Amino acid sequence: MQEFEHYIDGRFERGTRHADTLDPATGTPWARIPMADTADVARAVEAAERAFRTGPWPAMTASARGKLLLKLADLIEAAAPRLAEIETRDTGKIIRETRTQIAYVAEYYRYYAGLADKIEGAHLPIDKPDMEVWLRREPVGVVAAIVPWNSQLFLSAVKLGPALAAGCTVVLKASEDGPAPLLEFARFVHEAGFPAGVVNLLTGGPEVGQALCTHPKVAHIAFTGGPETARHIVRASAENLSRTSLELGGKSPFIVFADADIDSAVNAQVSAIFAATGQSCVAGSRLLVEGSVKETFLAQLAERARTARIGAPGLMETEIGPLCTERQRGRILDLIARSEAAGARIVTGGRMPEGPGFFFPPTILDCTHAPDAPCLHEEFFGPVLSVLPFNDEAEALHLANDTAYGLAAGVFTTSLTRAHRMIRGIRAGVVWVNTYRAVSPLAPFGGHGLSGHGREGGLAAALDYTTVKTVWLRTSDDPIPDPFIMR
Repeated sequence: MQEFEHYIDGRFERGTRHADTLDPATGTPWARIPMADTADVARAVEAAERAFRTGPWPAMTASARGKLLLKLADLIEAAAPRLAEIETRDTGKIIRETRTQIAYVAEYYRYYAGLADKIEGAHLPIDKPDMEVWLRREPVGVVAAIVPWNSQLFLSAVKLGPALAAGCTVVLKASEDGPAPLLEFARFVHEAGFPAGVVNLLTGGPEVGQALCTHPKVAHIAFTGGPETARHIVRASAENLSRTSLELGGKSPFIVFADADIDSAVNAQVSAIFAATGQSCVAGSRLLVEGSVKETFLAQLAERARTARIGAPGLMETEIGPLCTERQRGRILDLIARSEAAGARIVTGGRMPEGPGFFFPPTILDCTHAPDAPCLHEEFFGPVLSVLPFNDEAEALHLANDTAYGLAAGVFTTSLTRAHRMIRGIRAGVVWVNTYRAVSPLAPFGGHGLSGHGREGGLAAALDYTTVKTVWLRTSDDPIPDPFIMR
């Protein structure tokens, strides 16, 4: 059985507590992982604080930090096939996706490597002739980065990349579910040559997250996960008034108008909800389709769902792998049952398959006669799509915004003017038109409402890990004339 270690203050540690991590395809243990305690958290934060205040990291130039990030990117790219195998084994995400996504993760580190020496201050043309005033952008300090198991190398890159580019140090907490890819990733941080304490990586349960979020030396908490955990984090952050940036998932609308390219929209909807077995924060889990094309669209989509290849995630031909945990499958079954009771109709899927592993089939729920069904408002985090028809543009917009979330949305139409009206009207941080799930290091990503606040990606993310210092320099050699008058 493979064993993984924590990475604290530049050293790998086995720890004193351990747990088995399961292969979701079989439900059996495949590796041993360390489980941190509050003492480990304290040591990691102290190491990060020490590295931020003293040693080579604060003395390093921005371009030198960029070179370390470039080396890390190269190491990730070279190791992408192995990292993909570990992520597939530990989380059940299919290998055809993990290989592609992890290879692209390297581009995020390259982007922030290039951005490191472009985080600039400003000179202010102040209206006082004997003063020079300028702004310095400085790193906020120690960052607590907390990521879930799904797409964890990507979700850590959009936190680590900008934080390190800005000059911060980081304690990264991996989920206790499927943490092996991030624990392996620590080896490349070490090999890249980051000074001890700049990046620390551990895993553990809720008590570890609580200790991390309440530590007085943590200046910024960057979290990806669910709203309920986020509420605990915000309450914990209040003790020290730490900053927070929160990416919390959603119930993203996927809107199809009658004039859309139906074949293209079906393909995009398959990707939006069934890719990654639906375990994606931007899953297009609410299909809103114009009534005149609903049956045609639904027939094509249901056929794609029924014929999707479900199987071992390590095989390239597999299209749908298992869910990460048995716990998640139980939650999905409960939500489907409550939605059926409210009047939703199962078009396809919806029942737990026989055999080992945590598999669940692509599922479509027609909510035409159940507009208040729980499936339309609660996040499944699985391969389950809820469908509602609409009659016109105004109704489509109303249904799209009928959610407490606000992360992403997709609009499919050949009308440019309609697309612009929908873009303006939809309350979401990301809107895709005639595409879905497109990402780039250059493009900020995030939402509002129950989808959180703050942005990941682009310059906005790097600036989020800085604070502004205003500097006043008096250029006159004359004595200050009157100390009781502010000048």
